[in-house]
Amino acid sequence: QLQASGGGLVQAGGSLRLSCAASGRTLSSYSMAWFRQAPGKEREFVAALKRGAPKPYYADAVKGRFTLSRDNAKNTVYLQMNSLKPEDTAVYYCAADQGIITSTVRTTSAYDYWGQGTLVTVSS
Repeated sequence: QLQASGGGLVQAGGSLRLSCAASGRTLSSYSMAWFRQAPGKEREFVAALKRGAPKPYYADAVKGRFTLSRDNAKNTVYLQMNSLKPEDTAVYYCAADQGIITSTVRTTSAYDYWGQGTLVTVSS
């Protein structure tokens, strides 16, 4: 089970750190990702750390502002979000899967396990 937390209301230019904690699974053996879904829009890829890959993947919209990291000792994945913009407003979901390959790392349907989502609201 994945538990996402850390969302909230922040002004544009501010920062938030999202956490995704796992129970019953060892996250180091999974590829991990964050997706987001804004009202009226489809869920979209934000960032991912593919198992065995040296660096995370990022969507162009967040590159340079968001940082995905993993703490294996805490079995938790983080998404540090800086320089937030109103267009970052969405429900953020963490996801995990053991079968991710490079061509599917940004694909929503490739991930089998999902957290419940945490709402991020960025005011202008």
